Amino acid sequence: MKIIFMGTPDFAAGALSAIYDAGYEVTLAVTQPDKPKGRSGKLIASPVKEFAISKGIPVFQPERIKTMEAVAELKSYEADIYIVAAFGQIISREILDIPRLGCINIHASLLPKYRGASPIQQVIIDGEKKTGVTIMQMDEGIDTGDMLYKKEIPIEEDDTFESLHDKLTALGGEAICEALPLLEEGKLIPEKQKDEESSYAKLIKKEMGRLDFRKSAAELSRLIRGFNPWPGAYTFHNGRQLKIWCGEAVGSASEELKPGVIESIDRDAIYVSCGEGALKIKELQPEGKKRMSVRDFLNGAKLETGDRFE
Repeated sequence: MKIIFMGTPDFAAGALSAIYDAGYEVTLAVTQPDKPKGRSGKLIASPVKEFAISKGIPVFQPERIKTMEAVAELKSYEADIYIVAAFGQIISREILDIPRLGCINIHASLLPKYRGASPIQQVIIDGEKKTGVTIMQMDEGIDTGDMLYKKEIPIEEDDTFESLHDKLTALGGEAICEALPLLEEGKLIPEKQKDEESSYAKLIKKEMGRLDFRKSAAELSRLIRGFNPWPGAYTFHNGRQLKIWCGEAVGSASEELKPGVIESIDRDAIYVSCGEGALKIKELQPEGKKRMSVRDFLNGAKLETGDRFE
């Protein structure tokens, strides 16, 4: 089976690595153009490009995959199937119809729940108990195609976006390598998604990480885990940003305190009143400084019971 692979970030590179190691012939890797990074503006290659180059796989980086020139380039490479994982561009019907086995997608959720761009973060934020990977036959919608194969894993209470991402990256590689031979043998039965059971995980933006202490401590704890390490959960104290890296929901907050008020401070934690319960902050990062424990933070910070996070 000859494969054209389309993907960009680490999640996609993990799947490409698994496919390559399984012995499949990848005739082309399609990924987003190199992006400038930092103040220097140095162009950085995607993880998929880096892996492809390391294995001698040809790389194609179109600005727009739908153009006539891009479509012609794809057709020039022989492939039985296109495999897509977090590519970052919409695939046209013309492209979907090129390979004899069509285009299949590796999606990091148990569809039809959590279609969209940020399923890994959203399952943590929503307090889901399990997630997984769905291999689906692509159509022109966003994650709406027929489901072909699924693998699921539990979400642990201490999972962050980073830890769950790494688990799902490995699971995606396993799932696609298990599904490909079944697909080629005609043993996978497409299952239509029930739209009424679907949900959508919209694109995460930095401003979504600002903590609203009117919410419950449990909600804020999940948001902190879901946004760790990016974009990061944060609040403000005396006009300066504080990133919160580790926060745990505990007990019940004093009804006399407004949300955001510091209830108490001990050597290793700061307890903040929330709409329901209290948030026990154990690790944070002051603006312009490195990530640190509360103990280290309190060595140089002026913070008192009764202070309020904005």
